[in-house]
Amino acid sequence: MAASDQSKEACHYQEWMNLQEEELSELNEAACSNDAELSRLVEKIMNHFEEYMRQRQLMARADVSPYFAPTWCSSLERSVLWIGGCRPSSYIRLIYALCGLEIESQLTDFLHGVHLGSLAHLSACQLAAVDDLHRKTIRDERSLSTRQASLQEDLLDTPIASIAVAPHAAGGNVEAALDKHARAMAEVLEEADRLRLATVREIVRILTPRQAVDFLAAGKKLRLCMQEWGKKRDLDHGRN
Repeated sequence: MAASDQSKEACHYQEWMNLQEEELSELNEAACSNDAELSRLVEKIMNHFEEYMRQRQLMARADVSPYFAPTWCSSLERSVLWIGGCRPSSYIRLIYALCGLEIESQLTDFLHGVHLGSLAHLSACQLAAVDDLHRKTIRDERSLSTRQASLQEDLLDTPIASIAVAPHAAGGNVEAALDKHARAMAEVLEEADRLRLATVREIVRILTPRQAVDFLAAGKKLRLCMQEWGKKRDLDHGRN
């Protein structure tokens, strides 16, 4: 990937994180809004998410490898990536945590300033829908993880393995194999992004407008915290 491409992707990511801060402020300021206003805010944020995914998929088609270990993220952020981003099921685990089914002892400290009251009152029908979505999402994740693992294994098969036998004669075949592998990995990344987007869209469909606003605010706050924790840990360990 050329330096200009790396800079472009880093800028795209930073613009996205800046938008997370702006949207978090909007979500926190929406306390007195009615359901129609909240629904419009949720849809605007979901459209931003969809556009971000679309733009990064276009850039990933040029060179997908950096998306699996992005230099524009901290070491901590890279360590928890699943096919270039968050696990879709992590969004659902956040719902469980926020409604008290799987509460973390320090979660409320991390989410200081975010309104969470509405998420403590999910109905039985809502919880059943979330459970169904959780099971489906985990099945889809496993399928994509298996595809990614198969692609990684295939890369070590011929002609890549032929380098060990005849390193000078394998060049052209290796380049062709790497290009084919990159195209396949880009397809997996796109499918993972579609699953992420579909999962969040289904969550906000299950929730009331107020609950959806609280869920999105909590997710953005935790995402921004993860970025700050990662930066601090890199500095503590002397990593730039």
